Amino acid sequence: MRTNNTRFIFFPFIILLITWTLSCSGRAGKETHEETPSNIIKTEKAERSVRMVVPEENTSFRLYEPVKVVLELTDDKRVPDSVLISFDGRAVKTLTTAPWEYSIPSSFTITTGRKSLKITAFREGKSQNPVTRFMIIFSDVIPKRNGYRIVKSYPHDENAFTQGLIFENGKLYESTGQETESSLREVDLTTGKVIRQLNLESSLFGEGITIWRDRIYHVTWRSKVGFVYEKSTFKMLNKIYYQTEGWGLTTIDDKIVMSDGTNYIGFFEPELFTAVSRIEVYDNERKVDSLNELEYINGEIWANIWMTDLIARIDPASGKVIAYIDLQGLLPESERSEESNVLNGIAYDSVGKRIFVTGKNWPRLYEITIIQ
Repeated sequence: MRTNNTRFIFFPFIILLITWTLSCSGRAGKETHEETPSNIIKTEKAERSVRMVVPEENTSFRLYEPVKVVLELTDDKRVPDSVLISFDGRAVKTLTTAPWEYSIPSSFTITTGRKSLKITAFREGKSQNPVTRFMIIFSDVIPKRNGYRIVKSYPHDENAFTQGLIFENGKLYESTGQETESSLREVDLTTGKVIRQLNLESSLFGEGITIWRDRIYHVTWRSKVGFVYEKSTFKMLNKIYYQTEGWGLTTIDDKIVMSDGTNYIGFFEPELFTAVSRIEVYDNERKVDSLNELEYINGEIWANIWMTDLIARIDPASGKVIAYIDLQGLLPESERSEESNVLNGIAYDSVGKRIFVTGKNWPRLYEITIIQ
């Protein structure tokens, strides 16, 4: 993480001049006492006629679990004409008579994350102030713990602060990070030698990469700008912009998928890089933060968890963690140095069904198989 020192310069004379000018004009520095005109009527907030009894704030549920909603009238003489129940921004049910209860069906609780539950009462054609509560939807499964077996080991550039890794049609692509050192590379898998390299502007901190059709997408950390290159030449074709930090990238069908260091994963339309949707990643107990490098493997999103030896296997439809892969001990202590950093980098050979992993400044890149 990096911080910027911001300097504040004060101009006392200008501030004094502005203060004197405004005071003399009567628009500032002068108290005025004006009565509120009689034709201005203050609008009072409508008193709620319904309160939410169940569920309480931050109640937890599981995927596909119905959500019981129990409401209560605040005044039997002010019965609402109807009450609209909305879940996660979607209208669910309108109640018009007692009992003021409803069970939101499991078809609404199909994704993990923090969800809103809102009720809005209507009376005499007017809506009252809504009542909103939040709840957490956790995974409905306990994630498995997978081990690994090393199939083969390859040399890797120890100077490569690995941010992204891709394998396609026999070619290995890698992005590296750090200001003044960020690059996009094509690397020979067998020798670890760099075949070609495109260096980023020195102020940019390179992050994840992915391939869509004949293009390579490359994001940066905090600059909120990324680049689209012609895959065969590394020629820049376009720039893309986004509102979060850029961390990992992968591709699912016709969408670019990006992590931002939180538990959110966003889905983007490739041409304009417009945000389409996102998921929140949770296991059965907690949200899973610090999602980093991504790879799409056999219908799952695999994500490095920053500063750990874990890879999360994520269901892209629901956001739940299916399993964790524990790669502790992958790089032997005898091959570690002070520069060797955390595990990061996942690539998949969809033809040969091979999985490759490495880390930041690691001297080795590994082909592994997963032990269930």
